[in-house]
Amino acid sequence: MKVKAAVLRQSGLKRPYAESRPLTVEEIELDPPGPGEVLVAIKAAGLCHSDLSVITGDVPLPLPLVMGHEASGVVEALGPGVVDLAVGDHVVMLFVASCGSCGFCREARPALCEQGRRSNMTGTLLAGTRRLRADGAEMNHAMGASCFAERAVVSRGSLVRIDKAVPFEEAALFGCAVVTGVGAVINTAKVPAGASVAIVGLGGVGLNMLLGATLAGARQIVAIDVVADKLALAKSLGATDTFDAREKDLVRTIMKATNRGVDYAFETAGLAETLDLAYRITRCGGTTTTTSLPGRAVNWTVSTAHAVLEERTVKGSFMGSAVPSRDVPRYIELFRQGRLPVDRLKSNRVTLDRLNEGFDALAAGAVVRQILVFD
Repeated sequence: MKVKAAVLRQSGLKRPYAESRPLTVEEIELDPPGPGEVLVAIKAAGLCHSDLSVITGDVPLPLPLVMGHEASGVVEALGPGVVDLAVGDHVVMLFVASCGSCGFCREARPALCEQGRRSNMTGTLLAGTRRLRADGAEMNHAMGASCFAERAVVSRGSLVRIDKAVPFEEAALFGCAVVTGVGAVINTAKVPAGASVAIVGLGGVGLNMLLGATLAGARQIVAIDVVADKLALAKSLGATDTFDAREKDLVRTIMKATNRGVDYAFETAGLAETLDLAYRITRCGGTTTTTSLPGRAVNWTVSTAHAVLEERTVKGSFMGSAVPSRDVPRYIELFRQGRLPVDRLKSNRVTLDRLNEGFDALAAGAVVRQILVFD
């Protein structure tokens, strides 16, 4: 079938994207789902900083590429062997498909699925297939999703079925921003009730970390960013302290406000400077966690003696160390109960033909989560 989709053919173009137009809306061919695959009509998709990193080239993926990795939609057709979904089911799309049989999947660590990671890097679905074509030539899938399109064929292991009562725009956020942010707090760092927390970078993932810290019962939540509106939103969502990251003597100020540092610090901005800030405001014996995916040239140096003498822990968190089939339904139920208000993180809606402008706004730090809509 023919579908309209946002295609990236060249990364590294200069901003503003409204002028350089890295994303082009094209009519492409989408093949039917093969064994273990599902056709999904996309209803909503989030614009994520990881997408921006692909556009800039900081995260290199094979091109040409149909973009997008965070979405919700409706099942329209099932490939052979898919027996646990039905046409008409509502689903959330994940950015790492899990095979269910590799060592990491058997350890309940599907975010590290060997086959899923391999297929993401090569631009295929889990089985090594491609279902996208333009002018007879195959195109690559973005993280097994390619959801900046009217429809997508994805591996069954990329989907979680959800309750049909959940609005599509909110549901889309659970495939990346929520599962990554809340999961980093709950699964990776395992923040206990009564702990103190700091979050450096208040995008969609960072603000979900804040929501996760509130759920965990943190006694103090320090929010750090350079955008005043994001700091105000963080305050309204439960942050006890907010700081402009450009403030002079910021580390000294935060150390004083937190009684020698926080128990758990989180970093999402993808800069060596922001990770260093998160580490420096973590107390002796504390844990620093990062979810950011900067360019490969970005490195961070830490004193080994300092880490040893203070028994520091530094962790990476990918997809919130989640088990999506377990965590996504739990987080959605918390949302429905009003305890995880992810709807407040939506900034605005965009359409396919306005995606470049949307990524300009994201790159400028002016938005939290923009939602691509089709209806």
